[in-house]
Amino acid sequence: MLRVSKLTDYATVVMTCLAAAGDGVLSAQVLAERARLEAPTVSKLLKQLAQAGLVVSTRGINGGYRLARASEKITIADIVTAMEGPIGMTECSAHAGACGHEPHCGVRVNWQRINHAIADALASVTLADMVKPPPKRAGTIPLRVASA
Repeated sequence: MLRVSKLTDYATVVMTCLAAAGDGVLSAQVLAERARLEAPTVSKLLKQLAQAGLVVSTRGINGGYRLARASEKITIADIVTAMEGPIGMTECSAHAGACGHEPHCGVRVNWQRINHAIADALASVTLADMVKPPPKRAGTIPLRVASA
């Protein structure tokens, strides 16, 4: 099964809470309450997201966290990469030269195509999209596989 880690999932929830706050600055405790997560977990996430340049922290009595740029400019791919590193379905689709089978691998090119499609799908959804109310009827996110 392909899935993101719990921390990446939680990071997306926290970032969505920040996006919903607009330009507001929220403390880690308030974010934990809004996201319904434990405060130590949220603090850990915020530290990693700040290191990746996705959130900015402000010290002081009115301090807290806010998005580093507009929610329309932060994608789910940005969050996944901040939490997990480069998006890669297989080792060779994220890092060339990591596998001894690459020179004679018959499936590498197709894994790279799949990897690009997933990365493109994640990059096509922004935090602004995540904040929008869900559609009235169940919909799907279109996924197109790029052809070579």
